[in-house]
Amino acid sequence: MVDLTSQNRTKPGFFSRLFGTGPDPREELRPLWHRVVALSREPFLYADLGVADTVNGRFDMITATLAVVVARMERNADLIPESALLTELFVEDMDGQLREMGIGDVVVGKHIGRMMQLAGGRLGAYRDHLVQGNDTALAEAVRRNVEWSEGGKPEGLAKRLVALFRELEDRSRDTILAGDFTW
Repeated sequence: MVDLTSQNRTKPGFFSRLFGTGPDPREELRPLWHRVVALSREPFLYADLGVADTVNGRFDMITATLAVVVARMERNADLIPESALLTELFVEDMDGQLREMGIGDVVVGKHIGRMMQLAGGRLGAYRDHLVQGNDTALAEAVRRNVEWSEGGKPEGLAKRLVALFRELEDRSRDTILAGDFTW
């Protein structure tokens, strides 16, 4: 007979997850999520590269930065579960932001669904170009998916996204999860 109490569990059991009695596995990824948000708010993105400094422009930068990080995480099989948890943090944060903006419970789900479609579409649009290092194709995808102010520089942003992706390729799993990287 197996003594289940002596097993070292690294993940909460089914009932803990179902009833919320165990630790939230997303908490380990909060530093990474905070890093994604911090990178997407860097002033040079708006002042130098011409991303529109609007709610939509900031959302576009969060999704672009998140797409780079998730695309890198997907290249490492043991980071795939964490990439899903990171996406859950994105949803949680966007839900909170919508509520702060006064979006009510009745329609917040629709807004979140639309945001997830946008984020998923951008991840798909950026992923292959990031992996291939194709700045030209990535610049075109960025041009279509980011709100720009006059004089925006999609090529410049595409180069920065590829550079971030390359930097993340050289980082260890623990370094990525800790959010220990920059543009």
